[in-house]
Amino acid sequence: MDISQVKKLIQLLNDHNLGELKIKDGDFKITIRHRDYAKNASVSSVIAAPATTTAPTQTTTTTTENKKADTVPTGNFQTIKAPMIGTFYRAAGEGKEPFVKVGDKVKKGDVLCIIEAMKLFNEIQSEVAGKVIKVMVDNAQAVEYDQPLFLIEP
Repeated sequence: MDISQVKKLIQLLNDHNLGELKIKDGDFKITIRHRDYAKNASVSSVIAAPATTTAPTQTTTTTTENKKADTVPTGNFQTIKAPMIGTFYRAAGEGKEPFVKVGDKVKKGDVLCIIEAMKLFNEIQSEVAGKVIKVMVDNAQAVEYDQPLFLIEP
């Protein structure tokens, strides 16, 4: 990985207001962290070292942004989580109806939302059939990998 690639990673970190970015590529891994990511300050540390394992090439991205406390109803619910970092959108565009609302019945495979990541719009589909109990993210909000997005009652 050369310095221009590291600069692109830092720009990605800044553009998406991320707290931490980890990349693993074969024997190489790098972690980039913001000193004060809540205010989107400059990068405080960049750590690069050979990985301890020689796994196949893969890329992982994680964030450590502060999560707001959210009340979660109790019961038998399936949580639909973000499969990537990006920006969460409830509808296909401004002025359009949301894909789903609280109380809607969904089938497995129905589109629940869109997550924009690096200028790509990814449809997030329901993993289960059931009723939407709660939408846990505001429209146009940045989301983290594995962050809960929806509660579905099967």
